[in-house]
Amino acid sequence: MWILFALLAAFSAAVVVTLSKVGIKNIDSSVGFAIQSILIVIVAWSVVFFQGNASHLARIDKRSWIFLVLAGIITCLSSLFSFRALKLGDAARVASLDKVSLVFAVIMAVVFLKEKANWQVLLGVGLMGLGAVIIALARESAG
Repeated sequence: MWILFALLAAFSAAVVVTLSKVGIKNIDSSVGFAIQSILIVIVAWSVVFFQGNASHLARIDKRSWIFLVLAGIITCLSSLFSFRALKLGDAARVASLDKVSLVFAVIMAVVFLKEKANWQVLLGVGLMGLGAVIIALARESAG
């Protein structure tokens, strides 16, 4: 099931890039992100309450709070950087470099989370990283 949700997340991210690029065409990128953020908060908390999970808040330990808050701050920074990049560059190029996060995520998972990476994972990460860079540096085709 995780594969289905991961693919849905990837497809959703592609749709977000496309819609965001069009949405911020005539406005400041941080304003566009702020508008989306409000909707993210509303939808996220609606899901929590709809699923009946609000009681879980009381069971979150201090360490988890710290990591979740830090991740939230970094998520905001990541989105602000992404929106600014979208405002300045082509969506395909921005999205391809944004996906270099996979390379960073695997490195961090191995170093900090002690996850194992076999040669297939390393080869795949290398190819995805290389592909992202090739796409980002590609010249626009005539047409």
